[in-house]
Amino acid sequence: MSELRSALDALTSEDLHAMVSSQVLDRIALLVETQNRIAAELARAVRHGELTQAPEHDGLKTMGPWLRGHCRLSPTAAAQVVRNGRALEHLPAVAAGCADGQITADQVGIIAEITRPERLAQAAEQQVDLAAVDEALAAVAATRSHADLARVVHHYLERLDQDGAEPDPTEHRAVRIAKHPDGSLSARVELDAVGGEKFQAALESLVQANRPAGDLRSRAQQLGDALVQLCDNALASGSLPVLRKNKPHVFLTVGVEDLADPSTNPGASEMGFGATLSAARARWAACDADLTRIVLDPDGQPLDYGRTVRLVPAGLRNVVVHRDKHCVFAGCDAPSHWCDVHHLVEWIFGGETSLENSGLLCERHHTQVHHGFRVERDTAGRWHTYRPDGTEILVAVAAPRAA
Repeated sequence: MSELRSALDALTSEDLHAMVSSQVLDRIALLVETQNRIAAELARAVRHGELTQAPEHDGLKTMGPWLRGHCRLSPTAAAQVVRNGRALEHLPAVAAGCADGQITADQVGIIAEITRPERLAQAAEQQVDLAAVDEALAAVAATRSHADLARVVHHYLERLDQDGAEPDPTEHRAVRIAKHPDGSLSARVELDAVGGEKFQAALESLVQANRPAGDLRSRAQQLGDALVQLCDNALASGSLPVLRKNKPHVFLTVGVEDLADPSTNPGASEMGFGATLSAARARWAACDADLTRIVLDPDGQPLDYGRTVRLVPAGLRNVVVHRDKHCVFAGCDAPSHWCDVHHLVEWIFGGETSLENSGLLCERHHTQVHHGFRVERDTAGRWHTYRPDGTEILVAVAAPRAA
């Protein structure tokens, strides 16, 4: 172990900038191979610790809690190492591939499904040659893609349980949401094949319909924007179930001083599900929204409330949609039903709710306009978009074809 530490120390001291691209790539490949070998040895050691009840030495019952407490692994990572150790015990060919660095810990995680006790029992009942399956899976894992391996394992499990009952698809559907201190969310979505196909089809339709020129978003960002747009469309349609006498909507509270103050003012607004927003973000959300005036006493208790004021009535929105057709930000053609009606001069600063002071902006570009970008409409009716530094974004226009 001391030699391993010394070797790693020597690696970290090497100057990567002195290497050419081929050397860097060779180094990465070797590091991945080494990582695989270490992961295999870790799984083997964890399994031995499990069998010998080694965690009892530190007052713990199993390896999972020991890995979480002593090695600071996440519950998911700790459980995966334990599962991999158990799986490799049944699959010597796969274990050998891991020890050689050709098979990754993630691949073992996929293969491990066949070594669950109920799967091993099914294989024994059907007189499956597990050694042959082990050899075949080791070859696939070492030579084929991650996706190919997953398909091969899935095919084996389906053949193993051909007479089993068709599973209820709802048993494989789950959404787990984690809210972070700043109000942002992380979500893990698990869907059956049909549900997943519907989910992908819905998101992909929005991604492909909104690909403005010069779009530098990653694939993950495009899908994230599409998911938010899907929610916007559903909320705006009015077809969602009513929640406690109100149609579902985004609710936020912000003081009038913060609404009028052009500075950012972090943490100035609170949303309905508990997240906090900056005043700048709240002004963006209030640009095309209903506002209700509530007067609070010194202790923060409501004394009076005024009527809700619709900033952009339906009639005016229809006229804006007829005029603009789509998002007016340079290079974007997001359709009108994805767009908010933006006040060019914000309502809180005296901007009128009028056709001249309105423009359609999709959710992404509405955000950018409230963070330094600017759109204007000239006297000839042409829209112009400006960066935060004042330079105009110009979109190339294709030259007319020769007759």
